[in-house]
Amino acid sequence: MKILGIDPGSRITGFGLIEANKLKFSYINSGCIRTQGELNERIITIYEGIKEIIDKHEVDIVVVERVFMRPDRPNPDAAIKLGHARGAIISAAGGKGIPIIDYTANQIKKAVVGRGHATKEQVSFMVQQLLKLNKAPQADAGDALAGAICHGYHAL
Repeated sequence: MKILGIDPGSRITGFGLIEANKLKFSYINSGCIRTQGELNERIITIYEGIKEIIDKHEVDIVVVERVFMRPDRPNPDAAIKLGHARGAIISAAGGKGIPIIDYTANQIKKAVVGRGHATKEQVSFMVQQLLKLNKAPQADAGDALAGAICHGYHAL
């Protein structure tokens, strides 16, 4: 099963693609979709980037990190922009008939590290170990790979 994990962002959207075969994970590809310009232009760039990845790699399922707002630092504008990014991702996958799964950041961290409040460094380290990478992936791509691994554990 090819699982595409996505860490949505209106400026940088991380993606990570793995092959899951019974709890054995193989790295396929990862990176970041970097956007510029006004919000509408950035959302179109995200949509087109995700669509291109899906077309190129014949993805079976898409995992998107769920948006949350920190209660101690609420930022509705940022949440709305993330919602737009998620909409572009969901449209790109849904338009191809690919199932879309959501996980919270805490669910992803718990699946990969064993603790729901793990640090980014801990998540990155575990992603590197689980996928046998020779170096840590880019931060947003690492989070996306963690989302894909999380679903691999839940689905298989």
